Amino acid sequence: MSTDALPMAVPAPGLPARVRVHEVGPRDGLQNETATVPTEVKAEFIRRLAGAGLTTVEATSFVHPRWVPQLADAEALFPLLADVPAELPVLVPNERGLERALALGARRVAVFASATESFARANLNRSVDEALAMFEPVVARAKEAGGHVRGYLSMCFGDPWEGPVPLARVVRVCRALVDLGCDELSLGDTIGVATPGHVRALLAALDEAGIATGVLGVHFHDTYGQALANTLAALEQGVTTVDASAGGLGGCPYAKSATGNLATEDLVWMLRGLGIDTGVDLGRLVATSVWMADRLGRPSPSRTVRALSGSAADSHKEQ
Repeated sequence: MSTDALPMAVPAPGLPARVRVHEVGPRDGLQNETATVPTEVKAEFIRRLAGAGLTTVEATSFVHPRWVPQLADAEALFPLLADVPAELPVLVPNERGLERALALGARRVAVFASATESFARANLNRSVDEALAMFEPVVARAKEAGGHVRGYLSMCFGDPWEGPVPLARVVRVCRALVDLGCDELSLGDTIGVATPGHVRALLAALDEAGIATGVLGVHFHDTYGQALANTLAALEQGVTTVDASAGGLGGCPYAKSATGNLATEDLVWMLRGLGIDTGVDLGRLVATSVWMADRLGRPSPSRTVRALSGSAADSHKEQ
C-alpha cells in the first residue's frame, strides 16, 4: 500500500488555514537527555529541521550549565547557526543569560515562568511573583534591543505537587507576562494532564481577560495520550501556534512525571489530514528524526515516525 497521498485532506469547519509549528526539539527535547549530544550534531539537527520547512526552531538555552548541563555549549552552538534559514529563539533565565544571548546576535528570546508556587520553587528557586520580578528587566532589555520575547508558562493545567490549577491563577500570570511586554505566550501542559474541555475553558478565560488568542501558543505533553486532542481543541478556539518536538523528544527535568512532548510528525500528520498548511515537508522531517534517533541510540517514540520510516512495517504486512 502506498502512503504517499495519505492522509487524505478533509478540512473541518472553524479551523485555521495555516498553523505555525514552534519546533522545540533541539532545546526542550535535548535538555532532557541523560547523555550530552555533541555540538556539531545539534547544529546539524537544527539545519535539517529548517531544511524540512520548520520556520521556528528553538535552538538552545543560556542557563547556567549546572542547571541544564546538556545545553552548556550554547556559546559554541549559536554561532554555527548563522546560515540557518529559520527563526532561532533561545531560552534565557535572567539578565546574565540575556546578555550572553544578545552578545551572540540572538534577537528572539524566551523566559519561563510557572503558574504554581511549587514548580516556581523547584524550577527557579523563587516564588511566582519573585520570578516575574526577575523577568521584568530581562523583557525590558530584550525589547530595547529590538528583540521578540516569548513567555513560557508551565503547569497551566495541573501540578504534580499541588494538583489542579485554578484557571484564575493561570490567567493572572499570563496577564502579568503580557504586561511585562512579552510578545507571545506558550501555555504549557507540563505533566500532560490537560483534556480538551479544560483547554477550551482556559482559552475562554484568557479571552475574557483581554489576552488575544493571536498571542497564544500551546505546548502539550502526551503523558496520557491527549496531546493531539488538546491541540485540536486549541485550534478550534483560534490558536495558530503549536509547540512540538521532532521525534517526540523531551520532557521536563524538573517534573519527573512529565513524559515526551507532542511529536512534530504526529502533529503535522493530523494537520495535513485537516487540510491545514504548515509548510513542513513530512518526509524530510521523518528522516531527520530517524537520523537523530540513531545518534541517541534508540527509536523515536513518534508513531508517525515509526510508521513512515518502516520500523512498524513488518507488523502491518497483509493485515
